[in-house]
Amino acid sequence: MVSNTMPAEGQREPAAPARNNFSPGLIPHALEPSTVKAAAIDFGFYYGAFHALKGVNLPIQEKRVTALIGPSGCGKSTLLRSFNRMHDLYPGNRYEGSIRLYPDNTNILDPRVDPIEVRMRIGMVFQKPNPFPKSVYENVAYGLRLRGEKSRSRLDEGVEEALRAAAIWDEVKDRLQSQGTALSGGQQQRLCIARCLATDPEILLFDEPTSSLDPIATGSIEELISQLRSRVTILIVTHNMQQAARVSDYTAYMYLGELVEYGETNQIFLKPGKQATEDYITGRFG
Repeated sequence: MVSNTMPAEGQREPAAPARNNFSPGLIPHALEPSTVKAAAIDFGFYYGAFHALKGVNLPIQEKRVTALIGPSGCGKSTLLRSFNRMHDLYPGNRYEGSIRLYPDNTNILDPRVDPIEVRMRIGMVFQKPNPFPKSVYENVAYGLRLRGEKSRSRLDEGVEEALRAAAIWDEVKDRLQSQGTALSGGQQQRLCIARCLATDPEILLFDEPTSSLDPIATGSIEELISQLRSRVTILIVTHNMQQAARVSDYTAYMYLGELVEYGETNQIFLKPGKQATEDYITGRFG
């Protein structure tokens, strides 16, 4: 119960509760905690006995794009998929530490937290477009139906809004009953983005979303990511250094399951604080 009693004269108003518990001291680049949307805190991950991620402390800035870079096998995709508990789908995997979602300070790894609800709040777009074998309309309506929406008019509105947000409405508005798999590769990827956006996620995860696309489709997806940052927080894995520099506000460099360096993208690419980061970005290895 919230009290309406005013503090007595000479007493201080009780301090407002902290928005989150992510300490900027956990990383070398200080951030205002109130701007952090999610964070991995002392996070580790095991594939069976293999220790894939070790003591990762990573903030994800609200309504900004954070890029994960590093050589193959360094743990980028493993970390990304942890943010919506994709690893739960396979036996023998194990998390340690926490991944916090703010402002409610939920540890999404807590076994009492429903992973389905986590995946509604944190959507994921995969490397290869994976539309359902359904119509364009039903691909986007899927999440809305899962959340219990039955009104046809509200489904129609939600589908159109999501397709517009994914910059594909004008291309498919006359083909809503056509199979999603019949679209081009770039269109399929934007359809998958629309499918995620339909449930109004707080965070979108992109796992190398343009690696299977041609340059024109890649440009469309990059432009869309830039537009989406005004409405949703984005975490993206990419092997393409130029892409990371173009689309991200913050960059995290990973190596052998550890977070080596994190900071604003311009700083990471122009004046990294660690020699290992500079060696990777300049192509000396990786």
